[in-house]
Amino acid sequence: MAATAKPMFDVVILGATGFTGKHVLKEALKFLNTSTSTSSSTLNFNSIAIAGRDPSRLLQSLQWATRPDPPPSIPIIIADTSDAPSLRAICAQTRLLLNCVGPFRRHGEPVVAACAETGCDYLDITGETEFMERVNRTYHEKALKNGSLVVSACGFDSVPAEMGFLFHSRQWVDRAVPNRVEAYLSLDSKKRIVGNFGTFESAVLAVADLKEMQRSKPTRVSPVIPGPPPKGEIIEHQKKIGLWGVHLPSADATLVGRTLSLLTENPHGLPGLNENDEMVEKRKAFWSSVKPAHFGVKLGAKSLLHMFGFIMIGLIIGVLGRFSFGRWLLLKYPSIFSLGGFSKKGPSEEGIASTSFKMWFIGHGFSNESLAAEGNTKPDMEIVTRIMGPEMGYVTTPIILIQCALVLHSQRNNLPKGGVYPPGIIFGPTDLQERLQQNGISFDVISKSTLSS
Repeated sequence: MAATAKPMFDVVILGATGFTGKHVLKEALKFLNTSTSTSSSTLNFNSIAIAGRDPSRLLQSLQWATRPDPPPSIPIIIADTSDAPSLRAICAQTRLLLNCVGPFRRHGEPVVAACAETGCDYLDITGETEFMERVNRTYHEKALKNGSLVVSACGFDSVPAEMGFLFHSRQWVDRAVPNRVEAYLSLDSKKRIVGNFGTFESAVLAVADLKEMQRSKPTRVSPVIPGPPPKGEIIEHQKKIGLWGVHLPSADATLVGRTLSLLTENPHGLPGLNENDEMVEKRKAFWSSVKPAHFGVKLGAKSLLHMFGFIMIGLIIGVLGRFSFGRWLLLKYPSIFSLGGFSKKGPSEEGIASTSFKMWFIGHGFSNESLAAEGNTKPDMEIVTRIMGPEMGYVTTPIILIQCALVLHSQRNNLPKGGVYPPGIIFGPTDLQERLQQNGISFDVISKSTLSS
């Protein structure tokens, strides 16, 4: 029997010509080991390739990512998400594929299928819930069998929410327990914030998926959370952080819930891990420190006027997105129907550079778990944590994706052999948080206080 050929590349970036894809390429090249030495004090990729339909556009992306310096010699692979053999050919050449081709509802499944079939690991940057649920339902067993680790939402959707929740949860020490944690996302910019068309398109198409998501919503084990479930408010004002908040329909809460469900089923981590005794104990210690809570995400703004603008855009997308003609109008004229919030041109480089984000995690719970057992007792403790970082779509997302890829590259033997999982399950017990902090994304405890009755 002939020996199986080793993959040629550590990582292949599929879709490097897209707006986000070229920023991912630029970030990845920072960690390309160009030294002839086989040893390095830092974690680097030894080999990178880029893939897509148009070789000339891929070359342009490579030139853009390295300007003003000449581009390094990076292999270019021709591939199309509608061409299954070309996708399998990529997977045969690499250990890890980074998928930046969206909308994932349209283009993502063939890529996952090729990875699951060939045993290639897979990361992407999607925030499309229906796609992720479909992938989990369809490909988990095959990925598990063939040794393909498939992890979606390894960008701003939804690593800050997952890692931020895990960081916040671990602040409830001793007998203190959380009941609910609300995340408030706020953006700051010296220029008008304009989103990329791809993000807008994904949001519009997500409305069309609502019925299908409700029909195929999986049944999962719910963790035991102390105290009664919180009563949600449509608009809420948080004086402590100076923000108004409105519910943000995103994948964040779904993925945190999925992580907590998996932990409830496997309280000491996932079975079938190929790791030494030290790593087993480390994972057990990490997961034992995580305490479940009700979780939600809200879009924050300093003024009610901005808040009503967010609500208006959400209503427009929600109403028109239900019908094919309405979706056509939205996608034909994104700037008009998003009130200038999204554009086919996308944000300018100056706009990206001037933008940053804050994600506040405000948790309410009980200073002693025995209080929670009383039922009618109101939470008597509050903990506030925060994540801060640069512009979320084209700076933070590439940073997160590449750091996740480096963790897989360097620690693969200590991770599940295969399967489809949320990022919190895979990266929570690793050094991903420390690596993000080293690359400009901070995790801070703001306050711990007792609430007045």
